[in-house]
Amino acid sequence: MSSEDHPAPSGGTPANDPSDQVKRTAIALVAAYADRNRAELDEAVPAAADNADDVVSELKVIAAFLSRRVQHTGVVWKPADSREAVARTVAEMLPPELEFAVSTAWEAHSVGEEEAAERFAAGDPMVFVHMLAAFSAAIGLAVYKRAELVATLRQVTGLAD
Repeated sequence: MSSEDHPAPSGGTPANDPSDQVKRTAIALVAAYADRNRAELDEAVPAAADNADDVVSELKVIAAFLSRRVQHTGVVWKPADSREAVARTVAEMLPPELEFAVSTAWEAHSVGEEEAAERFAAGDPMVFVHMLAAFSAAIGLAVYKRAELVATLRQVTGLAD
């Protein structure tokens, strides 16, 4: 039987919908960075690595939403603030070589140097996963308390219960 033979429950999608898993993984990464919890991060990384491109895409949506939210609240958030916040957020959460790649890639990305960011990532999509999750946690905590941040992201991504 194919998955098409198993209709989704009325009004929803199957519980194992890959896009929902990607959303849950992206939120778990942001939450781990918001909590500065290395064990939570280590738990979320394998699922992120399995779907790195999709997780990057979801994290870009989350980061854009949070960036707009910060602008609407009037919180001042400049590229220099984001560079410092990402570097501080990944410090002690990642092995030194990955921490360096994430920090330098974000530094380039934050000033629009996408080609340089790609070079610093050296083809590893997990560098982008970590930089976007760390940025989302940092900027999200600028306007939300931790529990509000996760609940808001669940609602925005359509995962709210």
